[in-house]
Amino acid sequence: MNTERVRRIVLGRRPKGAPVDSDFVLEEVRLPRPGPGEVLVRTLWLSIDPYMRGRMSDAPSYTAPVGLGEPMHGECVGMVTESRDPAFSPGDHVVGMGGWQSHFVLPAAKLRRIDPGQAPLSAWLGVLGMPGLTAYAALHDIARPEAGETVVVPAAAGAVGALAGQLAKLRGCRVVGIAGGPEKCRYVTEELGFDACLDRREPDLEGRLKAACPRGVDVYLELVGGEVLWAVLPLMNLHGRVPVIGGIAWYNLPGLPEGPDRTPLLMRRILVRRLRLQGMIVWDHAALEERFREEVAALLREGRIRYREHVYEGLERAPQALIDLLEGRTFGKVVVRVAVA
Repeated sequence: MNTERVRRIVLGRRPKGAPVDSDFVLEEVRLPRPGPGEVLVRTLWLSIDPYMRGRMSDAPSYTAPVGLGEPMHGECVGMVTESRDPAFSPGDHVVGMGGWQSHFVLPAAKLRRIDPGQAPLSAWLGVLGMPGLTAYAALHDIARPEAGETVVVPAAAGAVGALAGQLAKLRGCRVVGIAGGPEKCRYVTEELGFDACLDRREPDLEGRLKAACPRGVDVYLELVGGEVLWAVLPLMNLHGRVPVIGGIAWYNLPGLPEGPDRTPLLMRRILVRRLRLQGMIVWDHAALEERFREEVAALLREGRIRYREHVYEGLERAPQALIDLLEGRTFGKVVVRVAVA
């Protein structure tokens, strides 16, 4: 009789506004056994990403929400412990949407083998994972910046923004980051090589941004929304491009933002400047995965791309990791070390 247990964190209730620790429940259940064509994986690393806040809501979205009492969604790196599919063997390292749990079972078709000799295991959740592909696809498929253009990247010390800015620099662009706090801004300019980085917490962001972008803004990666969007909008050049990836400033709002309706201002700027705003879900760009990983892995080996991680220890720390991420208290790609390989 199977007596092994799985530790998992499930959604206990839907948050009103910012999530709190009591919205999550840590529980144990019996270890599942894989069926034909399935693989049992022990989780080593769990990715924490802003989209998870949306999955906690039952509002209509591009994918189904987490059900109450179900494990939180999340991408994992793990080690195969049992396989009933010839594509995988025990000891293989894989990436899959295993969720917030110590072990998970998925069909083999939903797993991807990774090479731990090519990069640290956690990197496959960040710079070589979904956030990295998001940054790469936003530039390659939507923004297509050219040498000499100005690219503005908010959340510049985060997983998507940090890589997007470095890739834009490699294309010969002027790259201006926006981040929360002087330490993050120093990291963005001194280690990542951005031309400038502005502290979003300091006054007159619009004025400082205008000074940092004397030729206006050609590309803005929309990751945060809020007041950052309104600071960038007046500076957008003719035919500017805006990949709309996220809006973390709004994720914890219990309702529509208070204040005047600025939709007419937004729409007029789009019309007059002939801006192109395009919503982006990374799944739509899966055809780029192989090319993205080859290029970025090579840049990592050459030391031309850098990244930083904010590591939380233990599965039970996942709720706090997400809360901190949404509040802007994390630095770099947020991951949870669930177990040691």
